Amino acid sequence: MVWLVTLAAVLAAYLIGSVNSSIIISKLIGTDIREHGSGNAGATNMMRTYGKRFGVLTLLCDVLKGVIAVALAYLIMYLTARWFPFYEDDAAIVLLPYLCGAVVVVGHNYPVFFQFKGGKGIATSAAVIFMLDWRLGLIVLFGALLVMVLTRYISLGSIFGGIIFPVASIIFTILIDKDYNYALIITSVFMGALGIYRHHANIRRLLDGTESRLGAKKKEE
Repeated sequence: MVWLVTLAAVLAAYLIGSVNSSIIISKLIGTDIREHGSGNAGATNMMRTYGKRFGVLTLLCDVLKGVIAVALAYLIMYLTARWFPFYEDDAAIVLLPYLCGAVVVVGHNYPVFFQFKGGKGIATSAAVIFMLDWRLGLIVLFGALLVMVLTRYISLGSIFGGIIFPVASIIFTILIDKDYNYALIITSVFMGALGIYRHHANIRRLLDGTESRLGAKKKEE
């Protein structure tokens, strides 16, 4: 039974992630965001195409997806501990927040409702990180924002965040907390690698010197 509950929760997380707010909002107010700017279904492209109001709305919706997916996992863990304590330490239950957190980002990037063409998952990833460990969330957010402010490259800050997450996870898990939370490390490596991979076009533009800076008119994300 516990594995069926786990599969259902993971599937729910993927479907939650697949509800891409930028595509839905853009179609309601104009045309598909993927037809504009960089073609990416994300908050930055929404902001540069349809304005700050819709960009912020998209950002909030993307964050909410990560919060809901991991909160669902924690709720299942709580109910399991209360109603079925003999399953409390089952691997499927213990790993559920990490599975749901990773899968909701996959859903955002490859949404089943929109031909598997979604965004880059940065806002959703940030929400997941905070839900898993707020300390890591603060470190990753601070590092990413610092790079964005210093360079005015949103993409570079996002890429840097993808590097910081696994590094900080290893440091906290092994050196500071000493709880050897390998589930967190594996999740951080997966999410970090996926976030960096989704920025492959941005990386090429950064190397070519053609990437748009924050505040520039060119639409990149």
